[in-house]
Amino acid sequence: MITTPTILLIYTGGTIGMIKDFETGALVSFNFDELLSKIPELRQLECKIETLSFKEPIDSSDMDVEQWKVLGDLIYHNYEAYDGFVVLHGSDTMSYTASAISFMFENLAKPIIFTGSQLPIGDLRTDAKENLITAVQIAALQEKSKPVITEVGLYFEYKLLRANRTTKINAEHFEAFKSYNYPALVESGVHLKVNYSVLRAANRRKKLQYHTHFNNNVLIIKMFPGIKSSILSEIFASKAIEGIILETYGSGNTTTKKWFIDLISETIKRGVPVVNVTQCAGGSVEMGKYSTSVALQKAGVISGNDCTTEAAVAKLMYLLGEEIPAKVLKTIFETSLRGEMSEN
Repeated sequence: MITTPTILLIYTGGTIGMIKDFETGALVSFNFDELLSKIPELRQLECKIETLSFKEPIDSSDMDVEQWKVLGDLIYHNYEAYDGFVVLHGSDTMSYTASAISFMFENLAKPIIFTGSQLPIGDLRTDAKENLITAVQIAALQEKSKPVITEVGLYFEYKLLRANRTTKINAEHFEAFKSYNYPALVESGVHLKVNYSVLRAANRRKKLQYHTHFNNNVLIIKMFPGIKSSILSEIFASKAIEGIILETYGSGNTTTKKWFIDLISETIKRGVPVVNVTQCAGGSVEMGKYSTSVALQKAGVISGNDCTTEAAVAKLMYLLGEEIPAKVLKTIFETSLRGEMSEN
């Protein structure tokens, strides 16, 4: 028996949820209870759509760990009642939130699709309608009454990307997101073209596990020529810091000055994990490839492989929240958990 998929649309805030008040010209929040009347095209989709909104929709710049949990709870507590989820979110921090949600839901067997827009839904030239309509359509895709997508995705400008592989690359163009190290899961044209070979398969024999303990006592340090010992030493000395992400040059290189290597070694010995990700848009960390990263490898720095900074932040917070011992954390971080990095 063929059943009609039911999709839960969750509005957290952001540009996509704004509409112009034509009397004042100001942008005001869109009432998602009136979604179908404002976007009648959604009625043509072969699915049932229900909506929920944050009690107080927020700009994505104000997203934090607590808001991740609010969103996660909305999905988790409605998980059995719906066939898929579409999350409307501001684009600025969408990759961070979507990455976090991917780690929160282990053994996911349904789609959680993030989308948003560069222009408000009421704007004449908006990208919001296409992004929203296609995101819902993808979330409702089924074969043999089972969802086609069983992971956290991010849909923007005709492409569904693995969410924890994305980064925002443009503040003005409609193509706001890229996934440099992993291909698109679905491409939207005249038809939806699903790239089946790169989808994450659902393990339906395992029960969904929901993780909410994130430790956000972490720090990102971007390497740059002339970085000072006195400043970095003061920062690293803080007892509040429990994890550090280094954005390094190229394939994972840093300065080889003794003070820097000693500082990294001492920090790791103190039990604070240090993760190495490249500050390049694409490519991967390969510690030991050049002499400038050999010392980091010997010190016990964790390789972020081809993980994005956004995914590395979410993953480190997640693993720290699970209170995993430092040596075990290194092994687990260097393992792909939700498809966020390539397998070695």
